[in-house]
Amino acid sequence: MIYLDNGATTFPKPQNVTRTTLSALKYYSANAGRGGHRLAMKAAEIVYNARSNIASFFGMDDPSRVVFTLNCTTALNTVIKGIVKSGDHILISEYEHNAVLRPIEKLTRSGISYSVVPVYEGDNDRTLNSFRENIKQNTKLLVCTCASNVFGIRLPVERICALCHQYGIITCVDAAQGAGLIPFDLSDSSIDYLCIAGHKGLYGPMGTGAMLINTDILPDSLTEGGTGSNSAQYNQPEIIPDRFESGTCNFPGIAGLSAGIDFVRNRGALNIYKNEIRHIQNLYELLSGDNRVILYTDYPDMDHYAPVLSFNIKGFDSEAVSEILSSRYDIATRAGLHCAPLAHKAKNTLEIGTVRVVPSAFTTQNDINRLVSAVKNIK
Repeated sequence: MIYLDNGATTFPKPQNVTRTTLSALKYYSANAGRGGHRLAMKAAEIVYNARSNIASFFGMDDPSRVVFTLNCTTALNTVIKGIVKSGDHILISEYEHNAVLRPIEKLTRSGISYSVVPVYEGDNDRTLNSFRENIKQNTKLLVCTCASNVFGIRLPVERICALCHQYGIITCVDAAQGAGLIPFDLSDSSIDYLCIAGHKGLYGPMGTGAMLINTDILPDSLTEGGTGSNSAQYNQPEIIPDRFESGTCNFPGIAGLSAGIDFVRNRGALNIYKNEIRHIQNLYELLSGDNRVILYTDYPDMDHYAPVLSFNIKGFDSEAVSEILSSRYDIATRAGLHCAPLAHKAKNTLEIGTVRVVPSAFTTQNDINRLVSAVKNIK
């Protein structure tokens, strides 16, 4: 199979990720932080080392401020639902995933309001001004994707967050589509919360994510329960990460995620980014020569795009194209609305969706050529 659905989850996983995950299951699969015996202590050590590895990768000094979550969605929900109160206002972009839109939409029943801010593709200054114009006196929180999971359009999140800090607004970045590609250094950043998916550009197993806390303003906990600490207390512990990590952690997944970060570190995130964006640029050029193919963005350069490309074929439903690519050519793509209706509304594809292509560190030029050949053969 030619796998080009890496925006959903990367596949294949690096060998060191598979090996580390299986090793954790086979040799150390005790409950980390829940016992004093040898296996539990070893598991706790592995989890701590993974926390430290993530902190270092994103420029953080304090590993305790890396909170493990089930996925990026859980991390985003923790920030959104734990920060705002009735009467507060939230800023989001027009390219947000449902992981942002749906929890915020639900909060409108509790007196929360939000604004969807227009983004100007390729014009960061105009986009920044667009966010400035939508700030209100009661704006409490900004939640912004670093890159659209549908069209790859990057937002100037560091500048947007710096702007919001001038107005005392708490900032949260959804890095599901950028972590492992786009560099983040939280030691010198206005990003208060960075929410990451472990199973995409960081090449970890599914069921892994993290909320990185870069502020002293803490949200309420999303869930409460056993933490292995202060067990005689009825109330949830206030210390972090325990405050946010109730229940048994995904120990094998966390071990695998740390191995995924090692893979990215060894290859070089910038090298991976350059290689993937080159594949997307080649695909863009080859598809743009077919007058049946509809492309939705300008030429994808590194400064303004993540390595994601959406297209359609005139006269075909996106789902039908993706099914043909899979059944006839064994090429895996993603079709439909990609859990991001705001993005499709912005590009007028809400009715038909798009076929999405996302490469990985393992994608080759031959993979791209075979995709283009298959698209041309669809009649």
